[in-house]
Amino acid sequence: MVVNKRLLIVEDDPGLQSQMRWCFSDDLDVAVASDRESALTALRRLEPEVVTLDLGLPPDPGGASEGFHLLEEILRLSPLTKVIVVTGREDKENAVRAIGMGASDFYQKPLDADILAFVVNRAFRLAELERENRDFSKHKNGTSIKGIVAASPQMMTICRTLEKIAPTDVTTLITGETGTGKELLARGLHDLSQRADKPFAAINCAAIPENLLESELFGFEKGSFTGATQSKKGKIESANGGTLFLDEIGDMPMALQAKLLRFLQERVIDRVGSVKPIPVDVRVVCATHRDVRQLIESGDFREDLYYRISEITLDVPPLRERNGDSLVIAQSLLKSLGKQMDRPNLTFTEDAVNAITAYSWPGNVREMINKVKRATIMADGKRVTVADLDLPAEQPPSDNQLNLRQVRENAERRAITQALRSCNFNMAQASRLLGITRPTLYNLTDKYRIETSEFADNA
Repeated sequence: MVVNKRLLIVEDDPGLQSQMRWCFSDDLDVAVASDRESALTALRRLEPEVVTLDLGLPPDPGGASEGFHLLEEILRLSPLTKVIVVTGREDKENAVRAIGMGASDFYQKPLDADILAFVVNRAFRLAELERENRDFSKHKNGTSIKGIVAASPQMMTICRTLEKIAPTDVTTLITGETGTGKELLARGLHDLSQRADKPFAAINCAAIPENLLESELFGFEKGSFTGATQSKKGKIESANGGTLFLDEIGDMPMALQAKLLRFLQERVIDRVGSVKPIPVDVRVVCATHRDVRQLIESGDFREDLYYRISEITLDVPPLRERNGDSLVIAQSLLKSLGKQMDRPNLTFTEDAVNAITAYSWPGNVREMINKVKRATIMADGKRVTVADLDLPAEQPPSDNQLNLRQVRENAERRAITQALRSCNFNMAQASRLLGITRPTLYNLTDKYRIETSEFADNA
């Protein structure tokens, strides 16, 4: 059974109530209230996802005090509800104040059915994205992998593959740009394996000087070099029974590559200064941001070692290629960081959402963590802006972009395209995501000449 989305209109003018009702399609359950008491009753009974709130309510229809009191109560009783404040044409000061208090958006009279419907549908879409994010969190972000937030088809495919190979001992190579979460995936392989209760040992091959890396990996015997006052296990031996994660394997010196290859073939190690082989049982996971095949061609990486470490390869796409992930991850980070910093219920402004989606994120998720952490500290009130995130704002519109019909059509076209890609071109799922019926989606894809198959999109 499909549950319609719920909208509450708070407006004391019966004529405007009736006009506003007609602005919305039949797939919305619309309720109306004319004062604070009836609005709070409807809020508790219906639990609407979106509320439109006229600030001029009795007993102060000429002012805004009653509307602001009601806004505070709505946000206190139902902090996840998106409130769109309705103001007069010249009443920008109250609109700004309402946004600062936590309103989701504002709409200025006089009534325009198309624009009001667009603003309300945008609020429903934001509420839906936040609900999906909470669902992801409840179900480990849509995957069984701790710390991985994924909504895009690309990342979901990688996570499904990881879940299949985790119970095996197959040696895995994880490739991808810096900051894409390669270590989280390596830990996921460990956590979902039979070795989960055993050690997970990680070493960054690029962070340790070449003359120390061998002893860090393989350990050493007392007296094997100056300063070796006692014997010490290396990372490989300390991971016995568990998982060894070799990060940035592409930076491993050639001499050590030969020794690592011997270990992978024979599963024994020789500590520095010892000739007694020690058997070690570990699962090996490697990662690199470099192109290993290019390293092989240049003579900087052994081809035989490459085939040993890449029985399975997971190629993690950069954030800019993960359709829909940037906003979902940003919202998840805002929620978790806000909780850590005692700033709950922070939300992004519409401009911030657009900037997050448009930005290329060259530093990937690691850069996003820094940006959202900064924004959590810098935000005034409950709304995080583009300036708080320190992201480039969208370019100001040209003359032809100031046409409201063109703005609406561009927004619809972008939303439909993103929804189709996020749902892997499943029209039923995309229509639910957009909050419209499937016939309506077909009409819109025809209107905007949007391809509705993945093959056409990639052609």
